[in-house]
Amino acid sequence: MQQIAVEPDCWRRPRLVAAVEAAGAQVVAPDEATALVWADPQNPEAFPRLLHAQIDWVQLPYAGIDPFLHMLDNDRIWTCGKGVYAQPVAEAALGMVLAGFRHLAAYARETTWTAPVGQNLHGANVVILGGGGITEELVPLLVPFGCHVTVLRRTPNAFPGADSTRTLADLHRVLPGADAVFIALALTPETQHVISAPELALMKQSAWIVNVARGGHIDTSALISALRNESIGGAALDVTEPEPLPEGHPLWALPNCLITPHVANTPEMGLELLARRVTSNVERYLTGQDLLGPVDTRAGY
Repeated sequence: MQQIAVEPDCWRRPRLVAAVEAAGAQVVAPDEATALVWADPQNPEAFPRLLHAQIDWVQLPYAGIDPFLHMLDNDRIWTCGKGVYAQPVAEAALGMVLAGFRHLAAYARETTWTAPVGQNLHGANVVILGGGGITEELVPLLVPFGCHVTVLRRTPNAFPGADSTRTLADLHRVLPGADAVFIALALTPETQHVISAPELALMKQSAWIVNVARGGHIDTSALISALRNESIGGAALDVTEPEPLPEGHPLWALPNCLITPHVANTPEMGLELLARRVTSNVERYLTGQDLLGPVDTRAGY
């Protein structure tokens, strides 16, 4: 009989236990289980001791699986929160670009009436790095603004709703025409510092970059230089490198940098979304169907 363990004992566990039971499965201790739902993304060190040979499926909680990469194997199925949190993150990304374009971060710091600054999202050329769930949710949000949207992904297969679909190899070709650049892709060795000094140098002086993926996608030193020199319009960052961003870090003081503390999706926001994914995947697991959010162990996401 297929039985599920939900570990470790953190505040998410009761809701995920209920999600497993809602699918008709029994929650058991890890040593009795055939599958494992991992509840705490901040506690990977406790993970390996629970992976015994009988476990053939592991559900991880977030789309980003960086802390678990060295544990992936081909002996079992791995799934993650890929696509689960796309709606709130896309919503936050839209809010961040609007705040950047309308100079809200800088205005909020002022203590006196200042000159008008701003640009429209309507009709803007938008480049989105990544072709996953966040982009699927973000592209429709941009439709009312009449943006021209270019999606860069692993393959040039047409992305639904995009005006143009290319691969990351075309990044340098599309950056000079971009008014806004969204980063919404997985962090891998190939995408580490995908935006660095050469890329920033190609961008318009008015262009904004919005990162709702991982801090490691942007070379922080290069970004600080570009922001200080005002060679780009600004950056809106929900993620940073390092993270958490230390007190006194130069990014905090830059008026053309909007920073939120990795809250495009909060744990409280995302728990119900994760619970629904767990219920769906447990139902699929029990009936032998393909699981949602599969991890490509070779690609690392």
